[in-house]
Amino acid sequence: MSSEVAARCDAKKLVRSPSGLRMVPEHRAFGSPFGLEEPQWVPDKECPRCMQCDAKFDFLTRKHHCRRCGKCFCDKCCGQKVALPRMCFVDPVRQCAACALVSRKEAEFFDKQLRVLLSGATFLVSFGNSANSETMVCRLSSNQRYLLLDGASHHEIEVTHISAVQVLTEGFPAGGGAARATGMSLQFSAPGAAGVAQLKLTAGEDAHGSRKQATAWLAAMHKAAKLLYESRDQ
Repeated sequence: MSSEVAARCDAKKLVRSPSGLRMVPEHRAFGSPFGLEEPQWVPDKECPRCMQCDAKFDFLTRKHHCRRCGKCFCDKCCGQKVALPRMCFVDPVRQCAACALVSRKEAEFFDKQLRVLLSGATFLVSFGNSANSETMVCRLSSNQRYLLLDGASHHEIEVTHISAVQVLTEGFPAGGGAARATGMSLQFSAPGAAGVAQLKLTAGEDAHGSRKQATAWLAAMHKAAKLLYESRDQ
């Protein structure tokens, strides 16, 4: 893909929806695979009462729609304004208590772990059942749509084509605790290829002889996979 074509694919525009201002891709097909579509609002005539506390709506008790689930609530049950990057909102938007909790939990991914994925890390990469491996830097593309693997060769894997992710671990630290992540196995469909392809990432050392960045990248990719599967279910 040429840089000019890539720039057009990554171009964004500011739009106003009933829920607020959103910065969305000019071409819908090039949106982030971690994104969520805005929900349809429950029609006003179908919600005479708050869908959480059952308070009756009147002149003093106004109804509000949660921007994440689209249901109707009173101000007490839907008064929080929380960032919702998965729907590309520019500013924090009104959400019910349950949705606000989920959005806050996701914030760590978008604020921290997504940066780790974009920065990349060094791995020993093997494809299929090959015993041969290649040292490569694996990172998420700027539009979040591809895993880019660069070494002596170059590979691109579309994130939406990843069907299974398994974290590989070994041993247990002294004194107990979780096993240490050492790699990851990915199953994906490759364009023009029959069946499912597989690759294995084994944490490699960076320029300072540390595997810390690779371990952080594995944890971030595991979280990304959970969000990806959640997006498919909605």
